[in-house]
Amino acid sequence: MNIRIARTAAPIVVLVAALALAGCGSSGGSPSGGGSASSASNDTGGVTVSGDAGAKPTVTVSAATAAVTKLVTSDVTVGTGAEATPGSTVTAQYVGIGAISGKQFDSSWDRGQPAQFPLANVIKGWQDGIPGMKVGGRRILVIPGDQAYGANPPPGSGIAANEPLVFVVDLVSVP
Repeated sequence: MNIRIARTAAPIVVLVAALALAGCGSSGGSPSGGGSASSASNDTGGVTVSGDAGAKPTVTVSAATAAVTKLVTSDVTVGTGAEATPGSTVTAQYVGIGAISGKQFDSSWDRGQPAQFPLANVIKGWQDGIPGMKVGGRRILVIPGDQAYGANPPPGSGIAANEPLVFVVDLVSVP
């Protein structure tokens, strides 16, 4: 399924990785200065990730994840390359999982190629959660429903109204 993370009703695609549209955490708030990120080195919003960097991860979502009300970002691996900024176009691999259903709704890995898109064209949780991330890094984003698709998820996406979303993102490049 192609999921576009645009703020329009278009297909909910690139949440960082394979289509052409579709978070970072320091304990001080979001990298964009909006203060909406809640992040700490050990805070993963109830998400567990395993697997080798560069390969599709195995993601486990706990019941606590569905109760997240603020953006949570956690770096599984800190990259060493170029850093994404709020205005960047990024290339990334990602997997997206519904925090209530626990089901995968999108994965660039499953499509066989990373997605490239401007951060300005994705959901707010991506806009606030990816800046500050460096190429070569892997980050967990736990996005509350109001920073994802809110009451109007894309039809056929399998995402419930106001459902928090979980993404595990590998940043491939920042052109």
